[in-house]
Amino acid sequence: MTFILYSQRDKGLYIGYTTNIKNRLKEHAEGSVISTKARRPFKLIFLESYVNKGDAMRREKYLKTTVGRKMLKVMLRDTLSENK
Repeated sequence: MTFILYSQRDKGLYIGYTTNIKNRLKEHAEGSVISTKARRPFKLIFLESYVNKGDAMRREKYLKTTVGRKMLKVMLRDTLSENK
């Protein structure tokens, strides 16, 4: 699964992938992930499911590119404007 978290603290996005979304969200919420510990709390705003882990990883990598981030801002514009 590829997922996007919205930081309610700094208004930024965190893009990641996981095979267990429930556990991964718990890790982020508890501050177990070093890269997001100081950016809590988070809100899950996007989730894509893939049959193959490689496909999810490729999607995560794409979404982290400049083009991918621009696409996300268009795709999630209503969600992002609600959270400002």
